[in-house]
Amino acid sequence: MKIQKIILWCLSGLVGACLLGLGLTPAHAEPEKKADQKAGPKKLTGAELYAINCNRCHPERYATEFTSAQWKTIMLHMRVRANLPAAQAKEVLKYLQEDSGN
Repeated sequence: MKIQKIILWCLSGLVGACLLGLGLTPAHAEPEKKADQKAGPKKLTGAELYAINCNRCHPERYATEFTSAQWKTIMLHMRVRANLPAAQAKEVLKYLQEDSGN
């Protein structure tokens, strides 16, 4: 019985060493975090959000096609239609108003 435990222990060590050599980790081990890695997903810019969300249903409009006030009204309507969270809608509106045709 004692020999079986020793053999099992040696085999598990060998498997572990092979996994580490291949760059793999056991399922229960947490991956190492890099120093430059931020917690959470990358925050998208207003321009990126505009390109992702608005192109789903229609071609993009140029920011200069409408005034700042018109973009605000349009975003009130389109936020509901596109089911955009408030924070994302705010970023898109900020992007459009920066280059709007005031």
